[in-house]
Amino acid sequence: MTLSLKLPLDGGLSEYRLIGQPVAQGTYEPAASRLAFAAAHVVADPLGDNAPGQPAVVDWEHTLEFRRHLWSLGLSVAEAMDTAQRGMGLDWVATQELIRRSAAEAPDGRIAVGVGTDQLAAGDHSLETVIGAYEEQLAVAEEVGAQPILMASRGLCAAASSPDDYRKVYDRLLSQSTRPVILHWLGAMFDPALDGYWGSDSLDTAADVVVELIGDHTAKVDGIKVSLLEASREVALRNRLPEGVRLYTGDDFNYPELIKGDEDRYSDALLGIFAAIAPAAAAALKALDDGDLQRYDEVFAPTVPLSRQIFSAPTYYYKTGIAFLAWLNGHQPGFTMVGGLQTGRSLPHLADTFRLADQAGVLTNPELAVSRFGQLLRVGGVDA
Repeated sequence: MTLSLKLPLDGGLSEYRLIGQPVAQGTYEPAASRLAFAAAHVVADPLGDNAPGQPAVVDWEHTLEFRRHLWSLGLSVAEAMDTAQRGMGLDWVATQELIRRSAAEAPDGRIAVGVGTDQLAAGDHSLETVIGAYEEQLAVAEEVGAQPILMASRGLCAAASSPDDYRKVYDRLLSQSTRPVILHWLGAMFDPALDGYWGSDSLDTAADVVVELIGDHTAKVDGIKVSLLEASREVALRNRLPEGVRLYTGDDFNYPELIKGDEDRYSDALLGIFAAIAPAAAAALKALDDGDLQRYDEVFAPTVPLSRQIFSAPTYYYKTGIAFLAWLNGHQPGFTMVGGLQTGRSLPHLADTFRLADQAGVLTNPELAVSRFGQLLRVGGVDA
């Protein structure tokens, strides 16, 4: 049966016939050649008052079921990261519950959790206050036995006036952590409030600060997640890391080549796009384990245009695309998000996302996807 839908594309309505072949479903063991984390989103309770500025009301059943789905594909979960709407709808009260619930179900400790300072109210804070906020969240991560990810902090970026201020905060936190952490460098395209992170507007100078910090705390740093959307800059930093310290790519534009690596090194993965393309990511990593680079490229290549669409500017609204695909694929009952963030992308943007998801083979149930997107289009005034 041919499936089709009228989509708002190029300023008008065009009939689109689905052509994709869904990536085969199945269960996978964790990849042997790379560590791979999917940064997972949260599902909003459709009966909750998830309006902008309101406390998050989470649909725990579907939120946790989505994590079980990721684990069944051999992926680990990066929990309570920016993909879960930290700082964009998910408050600290809900974040703590999310961390505890998810960690309680994680198989073999396959979970790392975001540790930040977002419980602080907006405004100016001292470095000591920022450290205290980090310490509070670090205690939650350690309490549940999860690996901490020291998230880039808006509060620290606002409070710091030099690289030395960043060193003061991170030196304190790394000395206290009871296990190696993952550092987190999120570019301003993901969060404009993080512009100038590490104490410099120069990314080269910031990289020097990071390398020196890691060199002084090698035993306490498992790796660093880098989300700058510049493959060459990531490779340059990767080549400067001490032996045994991982570079976790957060580059949702160039992940296939960065994970594959070169003759010197490769990147592991900590990616929001892996939540959207989980079956394809699992299949590609299995091919990499098997040494089948042709299959690896074949699976990943069509996902890149989709990822570039989801993470297009303004990049911080990529969470809307992640939730949209989860809804199309039946992982949540409705296309609603905490903080009302489902309005972050337009219908034409979502139509392009739908089309590219089909071509990437990540619409796992095309009939359901067509039915659901057709409903959304009609509600939006489009005769699908």
